[in-house]
Amino acid sequence: MIIYFMCFILFLVGLYGMVTRRNLIKIVISFTIMEFSIFLFFALIGYIDQGYAPILSQNVPEQATFVDPLPQAMVLTAIVIGLATSAMLLAIAIRLYKKYGTFNIRKINNLRG
Repeated sequence: MIIYFMCFILFLVGLYGMVTRRNLIKIVISFTIMEFSIFLFFALIGYIDQGYAPILSQNVPEQATFVDPLPQAMVLTAIVIGLATSAMLLAIAIRLYKKYGTFNIRKINNLRG
């Protein structure tokens, strides 16, 4: 149970970083921390203590408890999507830096449509 609580704490650390920081790079890092806390939580949902991998073989007992592979597959997919999202956010931050010369979002005032 404490592991789930630690995932929540890690999520709150990322949320705190997104809300309080004004540097775009630090905001992207905080967003990534939030993503990985969710990935860890999903992987922990599928974990079963003393569980076997869901592969039938000669070494697995008849009444074995298997680990659910669906959350692990979802996490692998989400990691790829998270990587693409982080790369896109960093690319936008770099473009904003080239245009305005700063990563500080308070100094970028000309973004009004």
